[in-house]
Amino acid sequence: MPANLDEISPKEFPLVKALSEIRSLDLYGKDILHRIDMIGHSREADALLEAYQHCKADPDFGGLGLSDSNVLNESQSNELLFYVSAYLEALNYQDRNATPRTPLRERPFGRRGMTLAEKIFAAHDVSGQGEVKPGDVIRLDVDWVIASELSWSAMEKTYESLGSPGIFRNDRLWIAGDHVVDPRVMDHPKIKPLIDASERAKRIFKMTENQGMNYTIMHTEFCRERAQPGMLVIGSDSHTCSAGSVSCLAIGLGVADVTLPLVTGETWIKVPETVEIRFINEPRLGIGGKDVILYILKELKRNTVAADRVVEYTGPGLKSLSCDARFAICNMATEFGAVTGICVPDDITKSFIDKRKNPKHKKLAHYYRPDTDAQYAESHIIDLHKVEPSVARYPSPDDVVPVESVAGTALDGCFIGACTTAREDLVLAALVLEAGLDQGLKPADHGKRKVVPGSRPILHDLRKLSFVDIFERAGFEIGVPSCSYCVGMSADKAGKGEVWLSSQNRNFENRMGPGAIGSITSAVTVAASSFDMKITDPTPLIDRIDHDRLQELLGIDFSMKSIIQYVEPSARNVITVASGKRSNPGRPEPHQSDEQALTQDFNHKSINGKVQTLGDFIDTDALAPAKALIGNLSAAELGEYCLCHTHPSFRQRVKDGLSVVVAGKAFGVGSSRENAVTALMGTGVQCVIARSFAFIYSRNQPNLGLLGIVMEDERFYEVAIDGADIEIGVEERVVRVGGREFPFTLSDLEMRLWKQGGMSPAFAKWGKEILERVTAPSKKVNAPARLERSVEEQKFVW
Repeated sequence: MPANLDEISPKEFPLVKALSEIRSLDLYGKDILHRIDMIGHSREADALLEAYQHCKADPDFGGLGLSDSNVLNESQSNELLFYVSAYLEALNYQDRNATPRTPLRERPFGRRGMTLAEKIFAAHDVSGQGEVKPGDVIRLDVDWVIASELSWSAMEKTYESLGSPGIFRNDRLWIAGDHVVDPRVMDHPKIKPLIDASERAKRIFKMTENQGMNYTIMHTEFCRERAQPGMLVIGSDSHTCSAGSVSCLAIGLGVADVTLPLVTGETWIKVPETVEIRFINEPRLGIGGKDVILYILKELKRNTVAADRVVEYTGPGLKSLSCDARFAICNMATEFGAVTGICVPDDITKSFIDKRKNPKHKKLAHYYRPDTDAQYAESHIIDLHKVEPSVARYPSPDDVVPVESVAGTALDGCFIGACTTAREDLVLAALVLEAGLDQGLKPADHGKRKVVPGSRPILHDLRKLSFVDIFERAGFEIGVPSCSYCVGMSADKAGKGEVWLSSQNRNFENRMGPGAIGSITSAVTVAASSFDMKITDPTPLIDRIDHDRLQELLGIDFSMKSIIQYVEPSARNVITVASGKRSNPGRPEPHQSDEQALTQDFNHKSINGKVQTLGDFIDTDALAPAKALIGNLSAAELGEYCLCHTHPSFRQRVKDGLSVVVAGKAFGVGSSRENAVTALMGTGVQCVIARSFAFIYSRNQPNLGLLGIVMEDERFYEVAIDGADIEIGVEERVVRVGGREFPFTLSDLEMRLWKQGGMSPAFAKWGKEILERVTAPSKKVNAPARLERSVEEQKFVW
């Protein structure tokens, strides 16, 4: 293969010749031919070569499968022209975006010690300060935006509500068709529009990264082939955190929250604290990442040490975990309750990245590591040698017990799949099944068994290794890459009352299907349990696996050492050792319109209603059930589904005036679906007050215009009983209930978004300057004394 198109001749590469021979082109097509004639431009040559390689690649690896030896038909010619134009257009997008600051080789004199996550935040901080600390509210440059066909359908509507202003880069948008698409239901009237919306995005935005439906589960191939160490990724799915496996800071947000960086290339964050999980020792053979994260959940519990924090995985034991194992661990950071999870990069990371074939998906890797004096909110040690096969019992991902304690439980179904199940897990599961078959075990003639690989490249590998045949001999149906039973909203649904064992990542009520009961575990435990359709300890079958063969199949050499150049975040003004001085550009002054908006906030009316109490861990799967997500439903229509399975009287009680929700811990935990907020608003809920909110949900509220208040004062919950009259004085930042007053804090950013009615109306007012406006610092205004104290209590660093 030549290095670039300068070296390609039509005689050697008939695909290029076919392109040059097309005559019935529009004006833009003729412009493409002109650019081919001007092939001396190296960037354009590289772009055309990449388009050529995309078109020629096998469909199992994301290409069109076009052949040099065949004459292209009209459809193939159109696709070829599309990708040529898309890759050339990507150059224009790159030129319109600022060049990232080059990282430093050494930590500047006087800079505070930072965690890995803080360094990546600092590297992407628009202000260019070079360092951040917990509590700072900052604007961030974004490297990638990712979505599924399901979330994109909602993002498209949000994008159109902003006036279809264009996107920041056509080569940094990743849309995977995985959540509900399946060959069996492609023409379903609720699913076909989702496919059409994804196809529109491809055409309108000229996306270079588009492999169509059922090519990969959203996170699988993105992490395997695209995410790079040091990058910042924003995705409209709670498991976006999977990319932390390759030391990428990847954060799942709601639809409106993701549409904004799609348009502007920027987002905002209040820098979270970081908690360290330090691994020591090595896991036993056959113990994978899923076993490790379940052990962590058992030991530390969800929404505790990880809540609203970044979880950073460090320690000597990390070197014994492959990137696939790390994938499962980071994937379930959302079940842990974290903002995201990230692994400190090492030899394993660099080796994984270096093996990629496409140079553009490895040349932008920046390897940061935490400073020795980094300040973690907490540190916890996890001994990998103590990890054993476990099961998280329905319906809680942290109700984890050793597999032996539930052994013998009868099963109606066994599922191996979902985004948490990586290639390594599928290989191990196949080897366990092979060991069982060789031992004479036979699959019982009852029950359902299904395996769904995470991507077509992985399925290709499994076929090449003859593992597909092993799965089929063991009674498993092979599915196309998709979320399948893990979301239970398309062709694959577990039946009411059925008991399933699954290698998916979430086992909430009704997750696999209304009334279904699903417990989660590793792929190898599911495989071992599938023979008799009873939960079974996989250890005896794991012991029969040849260790050397396993390592060869996985292609991992844990003893290999790579030379890694660790770097530091750059800054516009860097302290030098010689002078020890630095000028500080500081934060920008607020716009006058911001001050006017904040002054208007002080005059906002109070909210009056009655309290309706809910408990801890109200999840978004319950607030916006799966059956409400497919189709173009209004807020009122979504409201009809809100908590219908778990709290059937909730909606009527809101109509009866109990419109202020008072809840417990981690309200809005679970999926990133911002439909949960819309559904609450559709019922008539005016405000949600809780001890704490899940991270993604907490951002969705102001983005959509719903007031959310964190109230930690336990005395409040003593008087805010069900049915009590309640008044929320937004002007004063105070809640009145039971004859008492309770102050609360609300950031300027939250207030500004809420006052505008959410992100879309705010964008209509401020356009692409929206983040500059809502994150600008406030000047003192004539506000009540109580409000001044409240703002001071927020301790935001501007």
